[in-house]
Amino acid sequence: MQIQKSFDEHPTGTLYLVATPIGNLEDMTFRAIRILREADWIAAEDTRHTRKLLTHFDITPKRLVSYHEHNKHASGETLIRALLEGQDVALVSDAGLPAISDPGVDLVRAAIAKQIPVVPIPGANAALSALIISGLPAERFMFAGFLPRENKKLKAVLEELRGFEGTVIFYEAPHRLRKTLTAVHELWGDRSAAVVRELTKKHEEVIRGTLAECIDWFASQEPLGEICLLVEAPGAAAQDDTLWWEELSIPEHVAYYQEQGFDRKESMKKAAADRGLSRREIYQACLAEQKNP
Repeated sequence: MQIQKSFDEHPTGTLYLVATPIGNLEDMTFRAIRILREADWIAAEDTRHTRKLLTHFDITPKRLVSYHEHNKHASGETLIRALLEGQDVALVSDAGLPAISDPGVDLVRAAIAKQIPVVPIPGANAALSALIISGLPAERFMFAGFLPRENKKLKAVLEELRGFEGTVIFYEAPHRLRKTLTAVHELWGDRSAAVVRELTKKHEEVIRGTLAECIDWFASQEPLGEICLLVEAPGAAAQDDTLWWEELSIPEHVAYYQEQGFDRKESMKKAAADRGLSRREIYQACLAEQKNP
């Protein structure tokens, strides 16, 4: 167990996780500006991008270094040494909160392991900003980040999430949005959804409706910009007593999952879980149909 008292005296420096604007520079907080001015090190995902931000707020960094997915091990070791020597480090991403879908989480874990205090400097966040304007349930929500690119893994993740009772938030690239909308619609049915793009920027836009309506909209509209996709998961809606697979035979139930990209073994396992049967019972039912087509 480890107890952190963020504002007590510490023998080490402090790792500050500093939120930066996700579009509109007016979303920068006074505290964030002060921390960036005072920090001994500023670790940035893209130093060129961060230098523009620092220049805008007239901040001259003492040391500005890169910290990203491809150099996080070497750069992370340098930053941890500096922290252990009593120097403060401010970590920033290109936009929003660092350590969310971001390699900054590795630096956070390394600091915690060395008893170095980690302090958040809150600010703009795309996922939560999208949630509060989506009109979807905000009492319970799950941030799922970016979905896998490979079809089989994509469908497996969506299957895991479909029973969640609340709103699921995804980050998505514009060139993948249509594929993702279609995949979610196929596996979750026609759910309430919102596509939120270009948050806090000039072209900020919210498309609210069902998944089917969003698919139709983007059939004629080119998806552009940075996108958050929010969907009310199937588990969140009131369900009647009819289960989606009730009218399917066991072999048809298995075949459904195979059509979604799962292999036969995994499809039998999923059908068994849906029906509350053993995999052996599912296998025997499929075998019986093969013998008596």
